[in-house]
Amino acid sequence: MSYLVLARKYRPQTFEEVVNQPHVIQTLANAVASNRMAHAIVFSGPRGTGKTTIARILAKAMNCQQGSTATPCNQCQSCKEITAGSAADVFEIDGASNNGVDQVRDLRENVKYMPQHSRYKIYIIDEVHMLSIAAFNALLKTLEEPPGHVLFFFATTEPQKIPITILSRCQRHDLKRIGLDDMVRHMAAICEKESIPLPAASLTLIAREADGCMRDALSLLDQVIGFSTGSITHQQILEVLGVVDRVLIFNTADAILDGDIPRLLDIIDDIFMRGHDLKKFFGELTTHFRNLLVVKMGQNVDRLVDAPAHEIEQMKQQALRVTELHLSQMLDGMLKEEAFVKLSSQPRLALEATLIKTLQIKPVLSIETLIERIDALRNELYQSNTDTAPAPPPQSHPSRPVVPATDEENRSAPKTRSTPSGSNAVEAPPKKPRDPEDLAGIWDDICRRVIEKHPSMAASLSDCTVAGRTENEIRLHIRTNAFNADMIQRKQNLFDEMVTELFGKKMSCRFEIDINKNHESNTAQNGQLREAALRHPMVAKAVELFEGKVVDVKIL
Repeated sequence: MSYLVLARKYRPQTFEEVVNQPHVIQTLANAVASNRMAHAIVFSGPRGTGKTTIARILAKAMNCQQGSTATPCNQCQSCKEITAGSAADVFEIDGASNNGVDQVRDLRENVKYMPQHSRYKIYIIDEVHMLSIAAFNALLKTLEEPPGHVLFFFATTEPQKIPITILSRCQRHDLKRIGLDDMVRHMAAICEKESIPLPAASLTLIAREADGCMRDALSLLDQVIGFSTGSITHQQILEVLGVVDRVLIFNTADAILDGDIPRLLDIIDDIFMRGHDLKKFFGELTTHFRNLLVVKMGQNVDRLVDAPAHEIEQMKQQALRVTELHLSQMLDGMLKEEAFVKLSSQPRLALEATLIKTLQIKPVLSIETLIERIDALRNELYQSNTDTAPAPPPQSHPSRPVVPATDEENRSAPKTRSTPSGSNAVEAPPKKPRDPEDLAGIWDDICRRVIEKHPSMAASLSDCTVAGRTENEIRLHIRTNAFNADMIQRKQNLFDEMVTELFGKKMSCRFEIDINKNHESNTAQNGQLREAALRHPMVAKAVELFEGKVVDVKIL
């Protein structure tokens, strides 16, 4: 008798033996038990997850001689024939090789005949999405209203290719990938039955290589068992399967995080000399950095990281050496270079260049931290300038310009107010009347009153002085640019009102405008300063780092 591979020898024969598909199994078992089975069912999902297997078990459940039951006996003639694939009333059709309209017409002619010795005539069509459009159209009417003795079970890995007119006539069940731990447990049980000792690390390696497909996992296990008649070491399994040891993945990540280029190049050379697929290695390394980022965030690690517990602990230790933002940067860089590595005619050079570039990515600070540091630096520079600035000379001449106080100075000036009796309040001293000859003091009062109502006028008043006064008029000398002069003239009524309030009688202001001849040169100088700021390396680096653009440059 020829050898039966593990995937066929240990194929599930009951719903309970199906691995990691409880949502589908429970629904079908309840439907069989309550006699509410749909006449057409689509099983979709990745390869090797049990679509055709579940369809066969369901066929046995519906045709078992013990009666329709969720637990077929596997002992009656019908169950044995379905298991062997020789049942006269259960037809397994390959949709890839029987995809023409003629085959579907033959099927449509045969469904009207009663089954030979079973309750139902069952059609299991594998890879049904391979049928042609004409074949699907020929099946529509039969699929919508089949005879009562006919059931259709479809299996497909690409349900999006099935016409919606077909899907709308079927009940659909989506199977999911089989988890790493479930695959390891299933293979461990098979190894125990076969009396083949294999360590858990080796089974984990096989399960990871299968990528959620149980059929692939059992095929690889068959290959490993056939390698040796005695005990099998983990290193032998690596050589048989041609996969990269997980230790090399962790070592490569360590070299990148440590910035050790010579060590990184040695590891790549070792992998290359062993004959491993460098493109596949880069994909596994990218997945590893993704897992590091998930572990670093620390949420739903057991569910989001498909790795054994001891590897997750290693990842936690490795992630302690790097920030979450830095990991995100490196992962983003590797994903951007993925096509470069996989499409390169020299994958080794492309891999080395990509990993060195990833290694050289410098960690950046978050936006919040940058803002805090910029604020701290600005305050430090302001404090330094305040401490080193010389004291202003005393104002002894009325023509000396008086710079009005800013809002910050007004807010920082000590304020006194009266409080309820019984408190240690300090009352504000009575304000002395302004000396009419104190022109600088008069201008200071005018500026403060105007800025309280219009703070935007502070810059316009910085170059204005009091030129003189008469009984009913104050002359203001404006030596500034045309823009600021225009701003002041627009507020003529405001100045008249402030002066009248200050002197307690009807007064007005007369402006003597002297446009600054150096304004054009100042404008040119400011333009040069703007250009210098835009060319500054730090500004260029900030624009590149944040992928932004310079909106404005302000000259202080």
